[in-house]
Amino acid sequence: MPSWFDLATDKKQRQQNVIPKEWLITPPPASTLNVIGIPETCGLLTPQELVITNEDVDGLLKKLASGEWTAVAVTTAFYKRAIIAQQLVNCLTEIFVERALARAAELDEAFKRTGKVVGPLHGLPISLKDQLCIKGLETTMGYVSWIGKYAEKNAVLVDILEECGAVPFVRTNVPQTLMWPETSNNIFGRTTNPHNRSLTSGGSSGGEGALVALRGSPMGVGSDIGGSVRIPSACCGVYGLRPSYGRVPYGGALNSLEGQDSILSVFGPITGSISGLKAFMEAVIKAKPWLKDPLAVRKKWDEDEYQLKDRDNGRKLCFAIMWDDGVCVPHPPITRALKRVQATLTNAGHNVITWYPIEHKRLGDLTRYIWEAGASEDFMVTASETGEPIISTMVPDSNEATVAPFRPKKGGLTAYQLWQFQKEKTDLRALYLQHWNSTVASTGTGRPVDAIICPAAPYPATPHGHFRYTNYTTVWNALDYTASIFPVTTVDPAIDVKQPRENFIDAFDKQVHEMYQPEVFRNAPVCLQVVGRTLDEEGVIAMTEIVDAALKTTNKRL
Repeated sequence: MPSWFDLATDKKQRQQNVIPKEWLITPPPASTLNVIGIPETCGLLTPQELVITNEDVDGLLKKLASGEWTAVAVTTAFYKRAIIAQQLVNCLTEIFVERALARAAELDEAFKRTGKVVGPLHGLPISLKDQLCIKGLETTMGYVSWIGKYAEKNAVLVDILEECGAVPFVRTNVPQTLMWPETSNNIFGRTTNPHNRSLTSGGSSGGEGALVALRGSPMGVGSDIGGSVRIPSACCGVYGLRPSYGRVPYGGALNSLEGQDSILSVFGPITGSISGLKAFMEAVIKAKPWLKDPLAVRKKWDEDEYQLKDRDNGRKLCFAIMWDDGVCVPHPPITRALKRVQATLTNAGHNVITWYPIEHKRLGDLTRYIWEAGASEDFMVTASETGEPIISTMVPDSNEATVAPFRPKKGGLTAYQLWQFQKEKTDLRALYLQHWNSTVASTGTGRPVDAIICPAAPYPATPHGHFRYTNYTTVWNALDYTASIFPVTTVDPAIDVKQPRENFIDAFDKQVHEMYQPEVFRNAPVCLQVVGRTLDEEGVIAMTEIVDAALKTTNKRL
């Protein structure tokens, strides 16, 4: 058998060989950090393709449904833009142009024959994280050991998306093992942030975040076990949704930590337009995934919940701002974004109060203990087939010995010890429910808090290798709360100056504070989370739309 390096080199070369040569551009020099505008100016896309790729999801679906645009034209436009994105930030894994265009042509033929769309996502190109198996294609998930293993059937979600009329057209890059808030592996290398290529795209759905940010895909599917939809969405300045366990089917997909079912990974949309969140979730849920995946939750799409019928129809909501998690205080641009949202929602007539987090550090610790029970062995067993080394740092060209705190430590737990941690997590979920319900006394609406608004991380996208704290997203996985990401602003060194602090929570809080240098984070997107309770997808989407619309009514910076 060839060495793992030879296998990886061959796989990468095969990827390059399928890119149409006429879609290659002259990439900018490495010193060009902000590449977000290059698809518009590189000359590859026609004026019509620029119009198509800049349209939001609702607009695309309407024009496809009316016959104004064909599925082939839309797929071609996004494919070309995705290939541009690949040349700029290295975000793709599987590229299957002919297959996707053939699928689009079938949809056009069906529309021409019947005058009707095939489904609610008719003709919409959708990118997929490199976990979602597609029949006849390799799914490496960043492991050299899985090169050459071709899927015998689609993942359940892929089948559903195709039934809904979507066109899967690329798969996107992930970190080896998936369990990183950054994206790099030994096959395809590192995905960078299109707003500033010296910064991370996030992870583990970093390829999706970067691709969608460059509008190389109108909608992608990521997965999230500790923030892996929300962190790349926040790093790259796009929208993302982490549904509760089982709302979106996972059957037939590859994963890390399979068999661990205390804190589950979930699939969710990453999209450049707010309308994409609802379009994806409504289409998938109305396809009744519980009939195809035994772990999918039997909960129909609830239009009353989306209309916020039990929340004054969304006219007067109460949002709670979580300024920090009690572990570390966010960087200045994050706090500025929180203040802006607070003022915007107050001006829009909603109540805004403070959220006081409880047990966030312990919830994060319990999550890591549960994952670490078998993660180290899981990674080792998978990689051992080829002898591929397990990546221990995301710092470029580094011999750094310091292992990020979220990486598993060798040595597992006894079954009894694991059960105790899982029991404590359950107890804390009950405590958090009680804490949320108790807010009814201070909301002014007669209801508990409708949603929490909080950071997605203590910092925007960091330099490569330095995204080392994920609790701002991970606690909501432990609680199984629905959470979305929405963009607010970008880092402006002239405004987001470093603020001196005299008091710190502890040494870690001080370390997070000291890593902030405004110029280092220049142009990094600043996004926040809307957090609802378990299985509150419809409500969270609606409330995210309300927050997003309110923000778009003002350009005032606070």
